[in-house]
Amino acid sequence: MSERKFRILVVDDEPHNRTLLRLSLQNLGYEIVEAENALKAFEVLNRDVDLVLTDVMMPEIDGFEMVRRIRANSETSDIPVIMVTTLSKKQDRITAIEAGANDFICKPVDILELKVRVKSMIKQKEQQDEIKNFASELNHMIEDKTAQLRKAIVELDHAHKESILHLCNAAEYKDEETAAHILRMSNYSALLAHELKLDREEVELIRISSPMHDVGKIGIPDSILLKPGPLDSNEWNIMKTHPVIGAKILGRSNSKYVNMGAIIAESHHEKWDGSGYPHGLSGENIPLPGRICAIADVFDALTSKRPYKEAFSTEVALPIMQEGKGVHFDPHILGVFFDNLDKIIEIKTKYSDL
Repeated sequence: MSERKFRILVVDDEPHNRTLLRLSLQNLGYEIVEAENALKAFEVLNRDVDLVLTDVMMPEIDGFEMVRRIRANSETSDIPVIMVTTLSKKQDRITAIEAGANDFICKPVDILELKVRVKSMIKQKEQQDEIKNFASELNHMIEDKTAQLRKAIVELDHAHKESILHLCNAAEYKDEETAAHILRMSNYSALLAHELKLDREEVELIRISSPMHDVGKIGIPDSILLKPGPLDSNEWNIMKTHPVIGAKILGRSNSKYVNMGAIIAESHHEKWDGSGYPHGLSGENIPLPGRICAIADVFDALTSKRPYKEAFSTEVALPIMQEGKGVHFDPHILGVFFDNLDKIIEIKTKYSDL
């Protein structure tokens, strides 16, 4: 947790009310800024303020309108607001919620209630700030890595393909995967593409590009990527950004392989029924390469050791794959997968981690 002193803006036209709140909150360790009305409040309100405590009935601009203006300003829109009021009618509370208030405290103020509600809102603001800071740092890191990777991947010859392979190795190394995983993923995907009667060039394109599916994991913190147990909701939301990160790293290239890698990276976690991510695409709205690689990726994930699980046997993995028919996976492509199961197992055996 941060050790900085949290800053609270107290807005009330009655001096004794401001004094009561200031003394109570200072005793709890907060830094207090006072304003006698909304106009004065707007003069000092900025990103350094962690919470606003405001009265409702004030001259010129009442508390409802003040909250509306706070929410309309992009610089202050996410600052929590607690309304301190004598108003008790249901419609007044509805108006406050519609304006954007986060919570209420009734006058006369109970100090224990004040402490609990303020602490809750400060915690919410601190978490929001941590997420924003992480997102900003991540964007800078992605920009740096994108510039480096685009500089390295500039040709379509053998050296170009080799660069792509090294890029995939870098992403898989961060995820504690192996070179064998890249080879299995590439060959599973190419086999399915071939059996779906795609032309030779498209099969080769998918073979070369499919290992780039998880390149976006370069942008995921190791504490999340390598966590041995289940991810919490915040960690999972961060993990689910890796398809978009991958597409951003690979996007708008002059290479058909890298462009295909961007498509696969962004779409391989979409699901046939629309419950996947990052865009909730469904059915044939999901690009075909993404639908192909989803099956290859899940099968390899099930039958490989990961930080959070041991490898499943083929006998355990196949029923799980079958359960995904029409839910996770394109039913037709999954049928092709099972029709060619002997070739799938041959690839798995040939490129074993052992």
